[in-house]
Amino acid sequence: MKKAGMILEGGGQRGIFTSGVLDYLMEKKFMVPYVIGVSAGACNAVDYVSGQILRTKECMLDAQLDHELYGVRTMLKTKYFMNMDLIFDQFPNHDYPFDFKAYVKSPTRCLLTTTNCLTGRAEFIEEYRNKERMMAACRASSSLPFVSPMVQVDGIPMLDGGIADSVPVKRAIADGYDYNIVILTRKKGYYKNERSTSMMRLVKLYYRKYPKLAWAMLQRNHVYNQEMDLITRLEAQGKVFVIRPEVSTVGRTERDLEKLEDFYWHGYEMGKKVYPQLREWMSHREECVSRKRLLV
Repeated sequence: MKKAGMILEGGGQRGIFTSGVLDYLMEKKFMVPYVIGVSAGACNAVDYVSGQILRTKECMLDAQLDHELYGVRTMLKTKYFMNMDLIFDQFPNHDYPFDFKAYVKSPTRCLLTTTNCLTGRAEFIEEYRNKERMMAACRASSSLPFVSPMVQVDGIPMLDGGIADSVPVKRAIADGYDYNIVILTRKKGYYKNERSTSMMRLVKLYYRKYPKLAWAMLQRNHVYNQEMDLITRLEAQGKVFVIRPEVSTVGRTERDLEKLEDFYWHGYEMGKKVYPQLREWMSHREECVSRKRLLV
């Protein structure tokens, strides 16, 4: 097993890119001992840890041939934009079974990032005993503000992990992983724009009962941009290996199946393209760690 951490960004349907990258890495039996998933990245993370090649693609893309996963009709039926019961109950338990036994047996630690609606801070949930609690954490991590209900995990209301920490490299470093593979779903150079005044008012009004959550939402663009600056510095130092799209990305709620299929295969081909460089980076990293041990 490769001695590095892995951080998986979210981005709704853009997560299909990550699933393509991970499917290639799983085919090459490339596993790491530590992974953090955020939002759609949380779904990718658990499938990576359980070793289920193609499962994320099946849930995000192939399932749309037979199911209405999100949209106006879903909202009319469930009152919410996304059919979360379908995605996090029917799929893992029936249509696209999640291999929880393989997940538990895996030596890889898996952290699922959510945002605590009471504190506005990121929560990193690990669960290897209770499948329902693990799926609740995945569901919370993927629950977008405004269009999804809060999810109760351990009696605490939670939402999309990307609100508080979109790319938690600092958490990986705090857990002892100074070297990390980061899979992003945006092209190089992407930064978030300032919130409009009208959006700021909407956030404060809609989540007036959760002021710390509202504050986290209003600060998200600044936190995200700071994380991108950190990744740029760490990449220059050779401490992170970044895999990101090189083509135009799909939208967060993309419905065009052809575009999603193309973006998945772009991820797969990017995984194949960078794999030799990734192996070289891993080898160099292991040499650095060996030298430090000798000096100690």
